Amino acid sequence: MNIKLKKMKTTINFLQIAVITLIIMVSAANAQTYERIAVLNIDTKGLTLDPAAMGDLIRLELDKTKTYNVMDKYDMADIVAQNELDITNCYGKSCLVETAKVLNVEKVLTGSAERFGEKIVITLRLIDVKTSMIEKSDVTEYMNMQPHIQHMAEISVRKLLRLENDPALVGVLVNFKEPITSVMTKVKLNGPRMGVAYIEGDLADVLTAPRSQGGYDCYPVLSQFGYQWEIQYLSAGEFQALVEFLGVVSGLEQQLFIPTMAFMNGFRISKKGWEVAFGPTVSFNKTRNGFFDTDGLLDGDKDQWYLSNEWDKDIYGDNPYEIVKRADSRGIVGLSPGWIWSAGRTFKSGYLNIPVNLYVSPKKSGWFLGASVGFNVIRSQKVK
Repeated sequence: MNIKLKKMKTTINFLQIAVITLIIMVSAANAQTYERIAVLNIDTKGLTLDPAAMGDLIRLELDKTKTYNVMDKYDMADIVAQNELDITNCYGKSCLVETAKVLNVEKVLTGSAERFGEKIVITLRLIDVKTSMIEKSDVTEYMNMQPHIQHMAEISVRKLLRLENDPALVGVLVNFKEPITSVMTKVKLNGPRMGVAYIEGDLADVLTAPRSQGGYDCYPVLSQFGYQWEIQYLSAGEFQALVEFLGVVSGLEQQLFIPTMAFMNGFRISKKGWEVAFGPTVSFNKTRNGFFDTDGLLDGDKDQWYLSNEWDKDIYGDNPYEIVKRADSRGIVGLSPGWIWSAGRTFKSGYLNIPVNLYVSPKKSGWFLGASVGFNVIRSQKVK
């Protein structure tokens, strides 16, 4: 029995040694198939990263692919220092090849990352040191989203090596085109608007007064919901001129229905999205003729609002107070003109615009102060 156990242990030990040896041989064989590659500085223009930092980023992403034996940047720095090489502006093929020979690598990777307006273009070139020929190259345009520069480096490296990329990542950073606008283009920007308005002055008094006194028994803060039609009629560089039509309904949350239409002329700086607009407004309100009893002749309470027909001439004689037209829940619906001033900024996300605006609408009877937010989508049409 002991002899059989010893033979079994010997067999197991032998198998363990054979497996370990095989693993080492396979690892060594794989290591030998990896070509040595050096990544030098990547030229940058208009980016927050300098050439050395961009080179480090490309080196990191290349190492992740496990397709080459990437030379460590510290080993490379030591060899460069020992041979007194200057690789600060080493971007040309001849300089790259000579440096790669000193570094004792088979391949060298270089390129550039430059910002052009709202685009970032990353160019990579893989050079074979022995033949001094460009073996592979890739040029990719990205959106100007510099916080995601590492993802851009990842995409470019994998494209250079013909490796599959994450489609979602490519869709966000690469497969996107900005809408084109010019002096020969009209742009319609339509979309919903939501906001809130604060009313002060006599209008606020009417809203908060009880219905028995012609008020609405509401708060002087009204929600607003509407839709804006916007037409660009002039575009010169970053400057745009717009015509805006805005229809809004206010006070629905307080069981009110106050429709308003605004017609505005707007001016926008397209690059930053800042704009101002102004124009007339028309709203539908209930109004009645009445007077303020400043002396308390009717009920003893001063400054109370009464309808003109509530003055009994037979009892009080001629009415000494001025008859005026005022908003009143007991009145007849009619048009009320006004004026609006608006300022704000449009935030952009691709083809989607998100306008945020503050506005003021002054009237003799009170002021509307409000804020609104919405969204719209750019649609271009050629001018005929």
